[in-house]
Amino acid sequence: MNLLNDASFRRLEGAISASNLRQQVITNNIANADTPYFKRSEVSFENLLQSQMDGSQSSISGITTNPRHFQIGSTAGSIPQASVVTDNSTVMNNNLNNVDMDVEMSDLAENQLRYNTYIEQVNHQIKMMRTAIQGGGA
Repeated sequence: MNLLNDASFRRLEGAISASNLRQQVITNNIANADTPYFKRSEVSFENLLQSQMDGSQSSISGITTNPRHFQIGSTAGSIPQASVVTDNSTVMNNNLNNVDMDVEMSDLAENQLRYNTYIEQVNHQIKMMRTAIQGGGA
């Protein structure tokens, strides 16, 4: 049994991956702030994870007996994947670009805080497992 393969670690792994992807997307938005017709993107993950944890997504899933079968519903314990969404509906500048540097810098700071929190949580869980394995005392 792999101690690092429980649901909380998989959620944290998904959150860290989403945070890494978000960092790339935000820096791409910032790099293209003056590019004509560029449309900003953002990463959607936390709301997908929250809806799955709240049970607002369907928990019904089909049984597949062949790898070629379509997956119906979600697989038990699966973590949603982060997705990149492009905002094509707004315009911020005369060049039809929609990157707002204040928003991007705020998003960048928020993402850094989230990433640090996720890493601290992983470290805490590993420390707790180490303590349990070693018997609690040093």
